[in-house]
Amino acid sequence: NPIERMNKEIRKRLKPMNSLTNMDAAEKIVYLEATAYNERFAERVVPGFGMDTVKKELSKLFDERYSMAVPPAAE
Repeated sequence: NPIERMNKEIRKRLKPMNSLTNMDAAEKIVYLEATAYNERFAERVVPGFGMDTVKKELSKLFDERYSMAVPPAAE
């Protein structure tokens, strides 16, 4: 499970640190681990989702769903 794996990576990174100076330090470490994890797996494609027709359909569904959720920009 990718979520469990990421949690394990974060715990592995935080465990050697006996104490963190504040919450911002912990959040920064979690952010950096999440970014590194995302970059490491960004090129992977789930079987069935890499086809051009599927990409176009998912893009269309995403645009339909989230274009309505974004409030118009103030002028």
